[in-house]
Amino acid sequence: MSFIAEYGFVLLVLACAFGFFMAWGVGANDVANAMGTSVGSRALTIKQAIIVAMIFEFCGAYLAGGEVTETIKNGIVDAEVISPDLMVLGMMSALLAAGTWLLIATMKGWPVSTTHSIIGAVIGFAAVGVSTDAVHWDAIGPIVASWVVTPLLSGIVAFGLFMSVQKLIINTDDPFLNAKRFVPLYMFLTGFMVALMTVTKGLKHVGLTLSGGQGILLAFAIGVLVMLVGIALLSRIKLDVEADRTFHYASVEKVFAVLMIFTACSMAFAHGANDVANAVGPLAAVVGVIQSGGAAEIAAKSAVPGWVLLLGAVGIVIGLATYGYKVIATIGKEITELTPSRVFAAELATATTVVGASAIGLPVSTTHTLVGAVLGIGIARGIGALNLGVVGSIFMSWLITLPAGAFLSIVFFTILKAIFV
Repeated sequence: MSFIAEYGFVLLVLACAFGFFMAWGVGANDVANAMGTSVGSRALTIKQAIIVAMIFEFCGAYLAGGEVTETIKNGIVDAEVISPDLMVLGMMSALLAAGTWLLIATMKGWPVSTTHSIIGAVIGFAAVGVSTDAVHWDAIGPIVASWVVTPLLSGIVAFGLFMSVQKLIINTDDPFLNAKRFVPLYMFLTGFMVALMTVTKGLKHVGLTLSGGQGILLAFAIGVLVMLVGIALLSRIKLDVEADRTFHYASVEKVFAVLMIFTACSMAFAHGANDVANAVGPLAAVVGVIQSGGAAEIAAKSAVPGWVLLLGAVGIVIGLATYGYKVIATIGKEITELTPSRVFAAELATATTVVGASAIGLPVSTTHTLVGAVLGIGIARGIGALNLGVVGSIFMSWLITLPAGAFLSIVFFTILKAIFV
């Protein structure tokens, strides 16, 4: 106890700094998941993508980030096995380790998984620095399984959405007319899906609790509102005969570019909701232990403070604005050729999968989910449409991430123990 009583304030300041550094890394690296495809399809410029992501990443992190944060905070390690002193130093080490790895990956332009980084780091300090009994190994299974299941699920959903676009719009006698007819329905689906997950699961920690019926009704209203805004924007788009001579579907893609604004917003929201936990989960654990005076059991049960989610949200936004452009090019331009109609399918599939996972508190990899969706679209067009060299290098960076996070965490844990204990 004396250790936390003596150094409590210093530890809290350091933990906030490390948490902010990790959140910065999430923004700088993982923003490619939310925005890379929008930029790659030329639906948004990098500047517009950063503005959209700043608003919706922040909203997702603050409004719907609580469920997954709880899993990262308590679900991976056993607070009763680890002493409060080691819990504080270990979670700080995990934040610093994951943040460092993300900085290295971002400098290289690799879209790695921030979820892998932080989970690897937490397991590393707990298993090696404390005891293998300190890890909830039974809880790791569903998380690891989700890294395989979510890209697969996202790929299947993206494939289905892309084929529906082909059937309803592209392969018809009047693609432009059908695009203006059916795209508003896709807009409704986007607004309804994100709103439903948010209002029914994510708003409890900001003091708003709705019943199932109220949640569905509000989500339906938001979906209709999104659709009406979309219809107003679509009314300005006219058939461009000249552009259609060069590329038969140029006018259709302009319609989908409007839809892309909505799917980009939902993608950023979903990303903020799931991935803010990677930065603030360990920080919430440290804050809980310090505020409870070293009582890890009380800390484990304490709610995630709103200001901790706020710190994570601000860190993500700053990381995105300062260094996010580095990784955007990899996902947006190098996996497969992207157009607004293809990207819509990838982003809506990813947002649906990620927001759904956030609602049940499962920390999934947004990177894996989006790459799965982009691969699904590539496969729908034929395997030759994929740049297999880039896909291979992305898979390699994924394999390295978890052990890299664990190794760095053990190193920083050893250093912090030498300084404070």
